[in-house]
Amino acid sequence: MKVIGVIPARYASVRFPGKPLAPLAGRPMVLHVLAAARAARRLDFVLVATDDARIADVVRESGGEAVLTSPDAATGTDRLAEAAQRVAGDVYVNVQGDEPLMPPENVDLVVETLLASPDREIATIALSAVGDAAARDPNVVKVVVAGDGRALYFSRAPIPYSRSAAPAYRAETLSRLAQLPPSPLEKLESLEQLRWLEAGWSIWVGEAVADSIGVDTPEDLARAEKILESRGDRPHGPAPATVPAGTGPTGLHPPQFKRSRNKGVIG
Repeated sequence: MKVIGVIPARYASVRFPGKPLAPLAGRPMVLHVLAAARAARRLDFVLVATDDARIADVVRESGGEAVLTSPDAATGTDRLAEAAQRVAGDVYVNVQGDEPLMPPENVDLVVETLLASPDREIATIALSAVGDAAARDPNVVKVVVAGDGRALYFSRAPIPYSRSAAPAYRAETLSRLAQLPPSPLEKLESLEQLRWLEAGWSIWVGEAVADSIGVDTPEDLARAEKILESRGDRPHGPAPATVPAGTGPTGLHPPQFKRSRNKGVIG
């Protein structure tokens, strides 16, 4: 069983152009994400999938692996699927390129959530404890979880939720997902997870060990810088606070709405 971690890194962000190369604690943000992914126990190989040669050059100069993908790739999963055509694996983890403080344990957990049953084809993780500000923030993806651990809905709206992140997929599933056209709900929410749900796929949700920060704006980057300073510049050290395990079958209180850390695993 070969598990591949892929970090999608897009240069042309509307709100924060050049975000992967933005300096954080003295080095480009994408290298912090790469270090965190490399520290995960369940990943056998890690690479960056990018549409920009500048990002690829920075990764390679640091000793990392990078592949150039099409600038027409509409989503991180599309970029992941392109990378999967070049690097063979059984499971692919979408390691979010804009979460430089993601604990490696979260990456391990999404893989373990997927592999908990041979019938699972897509998995993600979610954080139970979320504040009011995050609930109202459209940049924070929320997920509603059923009692058996399956995702019922993802949203940017302040629904009852947990925060979602980090999807993982089985290889054959990833190839099939990349062929799906955008769905009506996906277009409304700008969330590709809804494309998968509308097509009839189940997404299994595990509980994250700790939170991270999604860097969507320069202000988010400044917050991440302060957290790194407080840690003594340990880019993939433990988050400032962890979340106690819940009582449901996956550690989530069913049914509930959680903050999705949107890491996906496709196997």
